[in-house]
Amino acid sequence: MPGFSEDSGASNAGSLLIALIGPHEERREAVAFALSSSPGLTVVELSSYPADFEELLQLQEKNFDIVLVDLDSDPELAFDVVESLCADGATPVMVYTTQNSLDLALRFMRAGAREFLTLPISQTDMASAVTRLTARRAPIIHASKAAKKIFVFLGTKGGCGVTTIAANFAIALAQESEMSTLLIDFGLPLGDAAINLGMITEYSTANALHDSNRLDANFLRTLLCKHSSGLSVLPAPGEFSPVLPPHEAINRLMAVARQCFDYVVIDAGSRVDMMDTSIFDDSAYVYLITQVGVSELRNSNRMISQFFSTRGHKLQIVLNRYTPHALLVDDTQITKALTRPAQWKIPDDYATARRTRNTATPIVMENSPIALAIRMMVRSACGLSADSSSMHGSIFSRVFRKALKSESGHID
Repeated sequence: MPGFSEDSGASNAGSLLIALIGPHEERREAVAFALSSSPGLTVVELSSYPADFEELLQLQEKNFDIVLVDLDSDPELAFDVVESLCADGATPVMVYTTQNSLDLALRFMRAGAREFLTLPISQTDMASAVTRLTARRAPIIHASKAAKKIFVFLGTKGGCGVTTIAANFAIALAQESEMSTLLIDFGLPLGDAAINLGMITEYSTANALHDSNRLDANFLRTLLCKHSSGLSVLPAPGEFSPVLPPHEAINRLMAVARQCFDYVVIDAGSRVDMMDTSIFDDSAYVYLITQVGVSELRNSNRMISQFFSTRGHKLQIVLNRYTPHALLVDDTQITKALTRPAQWKIPDDYATARRTRNTATPIVMENSPIALAIRMMVRSACGLSADSSSMHGSIFSRVFRKALKSESGHID
């Protein structure tokens, strides 16, 4: 982001990291001076507002304890910045202005600003404002921000189970992590993630991508539907669209989604044509879904070699519908074809898959080998132990133990 400069009067070892955004140099310096008498602060000055959502996301990812924003240089742009920063409730924002206006104060406080400062401001008043704000600061702010991740599910061919795995992974992730999670169905021109989850939706990715110029956190939230598990879903459109969205629109949607949610799960179908978008940037964890068949393994080899050869541990290979005793090739031959071992094997359980699809009940909400495999993937993804023996106290463990009790009358 352009315009970064660290205030030489601030302590690099400070316990509070503050971003000071102000295109007007004199006002910015006046605020920096007011901050300078408070001990234990590190102030980073930005000489311009974030230019787009990518820069805004970069600002959020720096985990600032407080962000101060100048209102006078461009009030409308400043309002958009404040509203976007405050959208996830994790970024404490203070605003400063030379205008003593109650209407202006109310507008920005409603946008989420915690403190409204009128210049000139004394060092004592600034110290009091910082103290008030940090006293109200939620202790989980940094943990929430640090956990932000993108998980992309990509198939080696149509029909290999990408949507089923992605949708159930997303539900398990939302419940197991207890953090905000969004599932985006990029199965364009048609996708069925919402149908698989038994959801009736009004809006879709088509609305977000068509109106991408005005897409922000508030607009995105109006398009989402909520599953009973707590998962937010942006489904694929229910009608064919003759025009595929431009990459700029996809990148904008991804930037806003990352801003608003701790975890973003992408059902990419087999859309390798989106490889140049931010869906597949270096920060994303890619789950390549394949099966043990000649065409699937051939496609896997080609995709890994061409797109993911340098992704390392952020490429996770998933063998779906895996039935060891029915295979004509062994694990050594599979590993050779994939150029690396598969991290996950989801067993073939047709009866469970068919029953849950017909009833629109997520697989992970029932007791089955498929559910266990997906839950283990999820726990590994969000930093919990993926060992099934360590899942005794997890949300899903309680669900399955209850199911077992109802069937057998006891729990081991």
